[in-house]
Amino acid sequence: MLPILIIAVLSYLIGSIPTSIIVARKVRGIDIRQHGSGNAGGTNVLRVLGWKAGVFVILADMAKGLIATIVVARLMQGPIPFVNRTPFDDFTLVQIIAGSAAILGHVWTLFAGFRGGKGIATAGGMLIGVAPVEVAVSFMVFALVYLISQYVSLGSLSAAVAFPLTMFFRENVFMADVRGYHTLIFFSIAISLFIIYNHRSNIARLLRGTENRVAMIRLLAKKTTSSA
Repeated sequence: MLPILIIAVLSYLIGSIPTSIIVARKVRGIDIRQHGSGNAGGTNVLRVLGWKAGVFVILADMAKGLIATIVVARLMQGPIPFVNRTPFDDFTLVQIIAGSAAILGHVWTLFAGFRGGKGIATAGGMLIGVAPVEVAVSFMVFALVYLISQYVSLGSLSAAVAFPLTMFFRENVFMADVRGYHTLIFFSIAISLFIIYNHRSNIARLLRGTENRVAMIRLLAKKTTSSA
């Protein structure tokens, strides 16, 4: 079976597939990084190309994290080549390594000059494999904040904050006995901080009041225009 370094590299390459760039070139013949916010992610595709292309890119980016976590990680069997001091079993630890490599690939894609997206969708796909309850709650937070504010970036930031908070409250308030909590909580905080860091330009625009909204009515209008 594959050594863990190869699994990490393979996961990085899967994460590096520049879905938004490929879709934008196929649909309209443009480089998505030169339009809208300039970000190579699903939100910008939603804004520039409409809801169908945007949803496809978001789901594809989530699939990259999920594939790395539940498929690529399984290519390694037997003990890992170092002492596992975490409360996770070896396979779960390999899942975390593979999923994290996919996120890094999405943000710094090898196939597009190391200029990728912000990692929220790929991180979501990866986290479904290790913390599905927290992901479900974070998605509901995202949906609620987006519907109220019409800011996808604000919804993403809220979901990033909700993820470790949900885990903390499940373990310490609702006594859910989250497996590997004392390691996973630090990992979840690190992922959230990484996502927040990659949204720093969005945060600046939100504070200035210049962040672009992605209103559902505009997305539906794009759909109507495309169908006409």
